[in-house]
Amino acid sequence: MVAPLPPMAALRAFEAVARHNSFTRAAGELGMTQAAVSYQIKVLEERVGVPLFVRRPRRIELTETGSRLAPAIGEAFERIAAAWQEARHGAQGTLVINTLQTFASAWLARHIGSFQIAHPGIAVRIETDQKVIDFARDEADIAVRSGSGGWPGLIEHELIGTDFSPMLSPGLAASAGGLREPADLLKLPIVSPNDPWWPDWLARAGLAPDALAGRPHTSLGSQAVEASAAIAGQGVALLTTAFYRQEIEAGLLVQPFDIVGTEGQAYFLVYPQARRNAPKTRAFRDWILPLFDRQPR
Repeated sequence: MVAPLPPMAALRAFEAVARHNSFTRAAGELGMTQAAVSYQIKVLEERVGVPLFVRRPRRIELTETGSRLAPAIGEAFERIAAAWQEARHGAQGTLVINTLQTFASAWLARHIGSFQIAHPGIAVRIETDQKVIDFARDEADIAVRSGSGGWPGLIEHELIGTDFSPMLSPGLAASAGGLREPADLLKLPIVSPNDPWWPDWLARAGLAPDALAGRPHTSLGSQAVEASAAIAGQGVALLTTAFYRQEIEAGLLVQPFDIVGTEGQAYFLVYPQARRNAPKTRAFRDWILPLFDRQPR
């Protein structure tokens, strides 16, 4: 006989509080008052017979029992969400990919056609966003994130590093009489001189890390827009080297120096553990990983 389950509302409240580590943020996500969330947690604690959270000044912590319960309940909700998505869209249906604008425009848009040719039964919707999505709330099936990895509850596959180097149009390079040494770049307009990557690259090039400190703090919002500005001859942009090889080969951009900077980060394909065997997820994973010389798992 299956043991009776506690109320679904109490489990949902517990999952949200455990994930956010906050009653206030959980209440905002669930559209409930903080008092209502606290009541649901109390209901669950009465059912299990022990506290699930330790209340401390300005913070809460999971108890030992809460820590054992949280991953299982979180995965259960992920499985429900995955099953619901499959029921709504079918095994083929629509694959929703959430990604950063730079990855979408500089790589994914150029290659997604071959995925659609290989999988004509799967429609694709690409959503671009700078914030980290919550798979429990958002519609995305998979995501491409930039970072160091280690996201709880997600399977992740490293795709490509975020190494970067200055690039500019051939015409702008010629206007400076050629670029013989890194210091020559400082004679030219700089796209987004306050980009946090610049101090690292300047130091690697033997220049003062703050060599651009006096420039106006302009920002174009995304690397994709900065690349467009560089191609148009508007300035020198610091770009991810792997994304703009085609532009270099086509003569639209030049990378004048082999010096590259790195944050030690990468782009990752990520998706919840519960969706690892979903047909749409498998199809996309098995298509994209070989393109980056990675083996599907």
